[in-house]
Amino acid sequence: MSTYALLGVTVLIAAFVQGSAGLGFALISGPVVGIVSPGLLPVFLLVQMIPLNGYVAWRERHALDGAGITWISLGRFVGTFGGLGVLFLVTEQQLGLLIGVSTVLAVLVTLLAPSFEPGKRAFVTAGLVTGVTETSTGVGGPPLALVYQHRPAPVLRSTVAACFLIGEVLSLGVLAIFGSIGHDQLRTAFLLLPAVLVGALLSRLVHHRLDGRVMRYLVLGFALVSGVVVTVQAL
Repeated sequence: MSTYALLGVTVLIAAFVQGSAGLGFALISGPVVGIVSPGLLPVFLLVQMIPLNGYVAWRERHALDGAGITWISLGRFVGTFGGLGVLFLVTEQQLGLLIGVSTVLAVLVTLLAPSFEPGKRAFVTAGLVTGVTETSTGVGGPPLALVYQHRPAPVLRSTVAACFLIGEVLSLGVLAIFGSIGHDQLRTAFLLLPAVLVGALLSRLVHHRLDGRVMRYLVLGFALVSGVVVTVQAL
């Protein structure tokens, strides 16, 4: 029960942060899940994020970037199979190490990357990398945040959410076809969905008031620390 309580609080906070800032759910909850119950990954995160991202995309549907969604989703489709291959090749301990290292690297790249105007190539590349990392670890936000981090907050939140939604359904479908979804993963994910929904609904009260830059740095700072902890534990 203590594990369920910890996971419930974690996903509630993570859903609130992503609903407010446009990123953060997997960066916050992924390392925590990797510490307390790595066997739940990546299915736990993928299932949890479907209603969250569906809600955020619908809430700010007026700001969706249709062209970006199209190109990112094309890259995401190809990357999904790369992520599936990673799952077949690594052990649970190696998966924890992959989650930790990929989280730290993603944070550093997001923080250090200069401002740029993304085009088709950037969108496809972001989708490709997201497909690999999210299908294998459940963490896929940083590449999308990287290409949209300098766009208006509503565009970032809605477009990233829509890309996630499409990709999560795709990843779960591919994982199901290849028999990589466990009963315990689904049961725990569905059991804690109410916490995700509460966090998402609470974000509606503040998402238009928060300083996006401050929230972004708080999320990335927490993710950096969590990623280091997961990496050390896996070693």
